[in-house]
Amino acid sequence: MNFEKLYQQNPNFPNRYIFPEKLFFFLQTNLGDYINEIGKSYLGKPVYQLTIGNGDINIIAWSQMHGNESNATHAMLDLFTTLDKAPDLKAELFSKIKLDFIFMLNPDGSERWTRLNASDIDLNRDFHNEASKEIKLLKEAVAKKKYDYALNLHEQRTIFTTDGIHPATLSFLAPSENVERTITENRKKCMAVIASVYGKLKELIPNQIGRYSDEFYPASTGDNFIKAGMPTILFEGGHFIDDYTRAETRKYYTIALYYALSAMTELNSGTEGWEAYLEIPENKETHYDIIYRNVKLNTDHECVLDIAVQYRELKEEGRDEISFIPFVMEVGDVKKRKGWKEIDCTNKKFICPTKYPKLDAEVNFFIED
Repeated sequence: MNFEKLYQQNPNFPNRYIFPEKLFFFLQTNLGDYINEIGKSYLGKPVYQLTIGNGDINIIAWSQMHGNESNATHAMLDLFTTLDKAPDLKAELFSKIKLDFIFMLNPDGSERWTRLNASDIDLNRDFHNEASKEIKLLKEAVAKKKYDYALNLHEQRTIFTTDGIHPATLSFLAPSENVERTITENRKKCMAVIASVYGKLKELIPNQIGRYSDEFYPASTGDNFIKAGMPTILFEGGHFIDDYTRAETRKYYTIALYYALSAMTELNSGTEGWEAYLEIPENKETHYDIIYRNVKLNTDHECVLDIAVQYRELKEEGRDEISFIPFVMEVGDVKKRKGWKEIDCTNKKFICPTKYPKLDAEVNFFIED
């Protein structure tokens, strides 16, 4: 079954940014029979968990641990929109699994469109300190039952490719349990699910599926959950050519989520086919958003160089839209990197109030023919 042909986007959330209150209202109005509030954020916003299914395979997942990573929230909303149009498929899936999905674990950061929560804590590095209310809520939810699988859902920057050419639109990881990166039975369970998803997705978006670094992070959530015995799979939504709003990534994120849940029903904690996970190419850090090539600076001496630019995402006050602000990341010989957009500035004039573009500053120059 090709889930891509069934896919439908939830029309209530067309933009990348999601107002928390809008999400809360939608959940209460449309999924009220399945949700319950499991606690409140630092600023007192509700954190909702959806529970659906009556199967024997217990799965927990969470979205927007980092507030500026909305693809997983969209994917879950889109998954329900799609399955509502295919009731037999929906009934079959949820007869085999019981899914607990925590929407927008970090609603304060989601509202401000920041990685951190309102007390400036990265929830994904707070597992042991428990300085944030939100990581405590997640750990309490996990402790309530024995889960067969967990899905730790994130997004990654546009800098990653699978091969130096194609963007890593989706990347997956079976996290390590130790610094030696031992391939344990629990990692094999995760690898088997990912391998199954990869087998389907590589036909839809060839060369755009990557494997995230399996370096062990002692303070991170996924590494500690799998170390404690719960098979945990990392999703990373990434770049799709000419799609900074990540609408295409959102689509394939949803498809991957469905195929992962389906694989869990088929494998049922088995490890068959896990070896194919190792065939997935590792992420490579190879790109900037824009590279201006062969820029001749306005200096007294001959100075021709490259300028690398990366967008930063800022939320517009009162609007559900994201602005992409270009910042200078590197100036000089940038031959080891590529740009998703490259501009040849040979024989063009560099217009800038300063002689040199300032690093880590908003772009204040332009190129004139």
